[in-house]
Amino acid sequence: MKLLRYGAAGQEKPGLLAADGTIRDLSGVVPDLAGSVLSAESLARLKALDVATLPVVEGTPRLGPCVAQVGKFICIGLNYSDHAAETGMAVPKEPVVFMKATSSIMGPNDTVEIPRGSEKSDWEVELGVVIGKTAKYVSVEDALSHVAGYCVVNDLSERAFQLEGTGQWVKGKSADTFGPIGPWLVTADEVADPQNMTLWLEIDGHEYQRGTTQTMVYGVAFLISYLSRFMSLQQGDVISTGTPPGVGMGQKPPKYLKAGNVIRLGIDGLGEQTQQVVAAE
Repeated sequence: MKLLRYGAAGQEKPGLLAADGTIRDLSGVVPDLAGSVLSAESLARLKALDVATLPVVEGTPRLGPCVAQVGKFICIGLNYSDHAAETGMAVPKEPVVFMKATSSIMGPNDTVEIPRGSEKSDWEVELGVVIGKTAKYVSVEDALSHVAGYCVVNDLSERAFQLEGTGQWVKGKSADTFGPIGPWLVTADEVADPQNMTLWLEIDGHEYQRGTTQTMVYGVAFLISYLSRFMSLQQGDVISTGTPPGVGMGQKPPKYLKAGNVIRLGIDGLGEQTQQVVAAE
């Protein structure tokens, strides 16, 4: 299934994308796409619904973040060897883990705001993993059974805030609008292999990123197992698993986002995002 949330910001309703391309309303079935609704049992009930009986959502409503009430937004840095090389950093001996503030989360096609004082705002297309069952001390072999589904993430980053000051990366990762997720939460049963997916991103029609999850240093199952050693992963938590090469800081010379740019990005089978870039007021 391709699950989604639609409507005005803060007032989104749950829905699904039908095979005929229409959006069907799920608000009479579940309160939102969050918490226990993401469990395997709940998703199985949704899959068993007769889609034809669900109300059609008319028009082209705004799409919100594909998951609500995200507790943790966990990111993995330098997780593609070729991306590490373009940044001049060594491939990490174990996963680099940092957080994005959940207040950065927005819809897949909402406007991206360059923060005040930013001169190095950057893009990163990433595979997002949404947890559907609490994971604590799980094995690699069992890890994928804890996944509700997958989505597209743009891990927007302000490089000066992230790397040129003191403290943690979180400062450069957490600006409002720096966490578009969606358009859909594609349930795990529709993703045959999360380590065989193509990711791409373009700015103003020029493609900068194209890669495959085959070249991840640490795969999805390992990451879930690894993270669950240090914190429980709970229903609705989102893991952003790293980006392939082609980010702005890796260009020669470096290139960063400016007001007026249009970002398009996507992952095969998971849909696309489009964002207009503006300067924060």
